[in-house]
Amino acid sequence: MEALSPEVLEDLRHGRAPRERKMAVCTGGAHLAPADRAEILAVLAGDVDEMVSSRAQDALLSQPVESFVEALKREHALPALYAYAAKNLSDKPGVCDAMVQNKNCGAEFLVPAVRHLSTLGIQALMEELDRVSESPALASALEQSTALTAEQKTQLHELHGPGNPIDEAALAEAAAAAESDLARRQTLIQRLAKMTVAQRVQFAMKGGSEARRTLIRDNNKVVQRAVLQSPRLTDQEVEAFAGMTSLTDEILRAIAGNRAFRKNYTVVRNLINNPKTPLDVTLHMLPILNAVDLKRLTTNKNVPETLRTTALKLQKTRTELRK
Repeated sequence: MEALSPEVLEDLRHGRAPRERKMAVCTGGAHLAPADRAEILAVLAGDVDEMVSSRAQDALLSQPVESFVEALKREHALPALYAYAAKNLSDKPGVCDAMVQNKNCGAEFLVPAVRHLSTLGIQALMEELDRVSESPALASALEQSTALTAEQKTQLHELHGPGNPIDEAALAEAAAAAESDLARRQTLIQRLAKMTVAQRVQFAMKGGSEARRTLIRDNNKVVQRAVLQSPRLTDQEVEAFAGMTSLTDEILRAIAGNRAFRKNYTVVRNLINNPKTPLDVTLHMLPILNAVDLKRLTTNKNVPETLRTTALKLQKTRTELRK
């Protein structure tokens, strides 16, 4: 059986190989890993050569589902694989969840798969605001899912429904804090005022720091969540958000609930010293504070008395343990 070089493998994956090699894959005459074979057959099923296409379609029927699941999880999985899986394998165990977990799987491939998603798959997809906000069709398919919770339905309505009118006064105030240049600030405000909720979510995910610093104070919770999901979000921005008293307790709780954010000591310290952070959150994080910050907290009159008292007790306990 012929072993294929990486170059030949890439040619096959993109349909560039000669007919003989394509037919070898279809007939099992080429040495391939199961996931590679599944993906390449999905590509060859759409080949312009009718014989290759026919043989590939026949061969696909005998491939184990596990091979497709493995292939779908790979970062550089091809659109042809997503399309085949969505059309033919959505009801097979693990297939839809693998598509959701792959950030590169486009919304158009997920639409027909949504009705087969597990509850965990639905939850994972609902947390992917980028894909859901970009595709009304995907949001519509999600709304039809029996696995959707009432809270998730509300989020979808906020995202693609008429939504609440944007609070232009709050928007202007937030923009003033985010952008010092007057002309650029006016441009930002005018741009945001014309956007739908879904467009603001996209801007929060993909825009610059001034967009995130403004939209973190948007009156729509979905937009706020999108800011925290932005791949361009910096540690310094999260640190600043954690200390902002203008944010809702809900968004501060979301920051505290993010494991990656909690690894940043400054974020934790700012949350604890922020009077708007829910008390149960600050009490839980209190033991993380170092001695200097703990001492300062005991005299911080802006935080709840319960937090100051607990901080004082912790300080005394630590002092006694050092004796």
